[in-house]
Amino acid sequence: MIRILRLAFLAALAVVLIVIALANRQLVTLNLLPQEASDFLGLNFSIQLPLFLVIFAGVLLGLLIGFVWEWLREYRIRSTAVKATRKANHLEKEVVKLREKHQGPQDDVLALVDGSSR
Repeated sequence: MIRILRLAFLAALAVVLIVIALANRQLVTLNLLPQEASDFLGLNFSIQLPLFLVIFAGVLLGLLIGFVWEWLREYRIRSTAVKATRKANHLEKEVVKLREKHQGPQDDVLALVDGSSR
């Protein structure tokens, strides 16, 4: 059921993106610098692209910047979680060692059997 819903969502998203692309096929010129700055510096780099490519590239760039920003923002949380996990593992090992140390045979016969097997 979930797989069908996911495929339906992806199909609807594909249709929407195709409609946007078809509606925005006209060429636009992207300039590296404003016209005055490019004339002053002698760098006149420009490229013509369909508008839908500019829109999609802007959305993807925004998503990428957002993902990186969140990853950097959550660094402290991940670091604290790793430290807590290490400490919990260390304490669990210590509890196991203490239980083994204090848990001896309850019976004299078991003590003799346990002593002979070592």
